[in-house]
Amino acid sequence: MVTPNVDFAKEIAAAGGAEVKMCFQCGTCTASCPSGRQTSYRVRKLMRQAQLGLKEQIFEGEDLWDCTTCYACEERCPRTVPIVDIIITLRNMAVAEGHMFENHKKTAQSLYAIGHTVSINDKVKEQRKALGLSAEPPTVIANPEAMAQLKKVLAAAGFEKIVE
Repeated sequence: MVTPNVDFAKEIAAAGGAEVKMCFQCGTCTASCPSGRQTSYRVRKLMRQAQLGLKEQIFEGEDLWDCTTCYACEERCPRTVPIVDIIITLRNMAVAEGHMFENHKKTAQSLYAIGHTVSINDKVKEQRKALGLSAEPPTVIANPEAMAQLKKVLAAAGFEKIVE
């Protein structure tokens, strides 16, 4: 038996997702979702779980991480519920409590380690050279000072705790 957390909707509201209560479960979001066409992801279900206070189900499941933040759901919502903002709020809350989808964690670890979410391997460097570009893009990879600044920002945000 699942026990709802009656204060969860208040926690969501306090974290920036107060509009979660506005959803009246019409299903337009789920029908609009490109991820839902390819997976079992259902935006409507996630919104309902949030409304009902099913915090553990949301934080421990994969659904929260299946949203690509394309905004198709939000653009079609008849109540103009900021669904993507609510999902991002829920993700932030989940991460703050130590829940993170493994693939997202790997992406975050890469950002923390090299300043990019995708590494620049030798093949990519050669392709860049063949196109007349520098081997490394003009980002933090090629700029140690910028990488140091990024590390400061990430440290101030407590990012290392996320990627541990």
